[in-house]
Amino acid sequence: MKRSELSEFEFEEEGFKIKIKRGNGAQPIITSTPFSAHPFPLTAAPVDLAASAKAAATPATSSTAAGADETGFTYVKSPMVGTFYRSPSSENSAFVEVNANVDEKTVVCIIEAMKIMNEIQAETKGSIVEILVENGQPVEYGQRLFKVKLG
Repeated sequence: MKRSELSEFEFEEEGFKIKIKRGNGAQPIITSTPFSAHPFPLTAAPVDLAASAKAAATPATSSTAAGADETGFTYVKSPMVGTFYRSPSSENSAFVEVNANVDEKTVVCIIEAMKIMNEIQAETKGSIVEILVENGQPVEYGQRLFKVKLG
């Protein structure tokens, strides 16, 4: 902080906040608010009103908003923020198409985050009913990527 001549720094993201202040020649004062829950819930995505409003505005996700509680269906959701890709490269075919059968280990897409390509697995058994994101589009944490009919 001395080298950069900073007297105060504050950072906040998804329920975590840190604030650092430099006093007059004294030691820096550091405060932080710990995250109240596990950062990657295993059962449900956190409710982010801004992201929900943004997702509802896109045609691909607004058609599935009404079917949120459909029996016999589930969704493959994004485990991170990044860019969605349906295939490993533009020369390759898509990992899955509509009506494709998947199981827990089936790779359904790639999400690029910080120049790292992350293979996303279906984590459920069934068949792809709908692809909810366009190739090359940015995705949010918890955003629905694929609608899957259980089976």
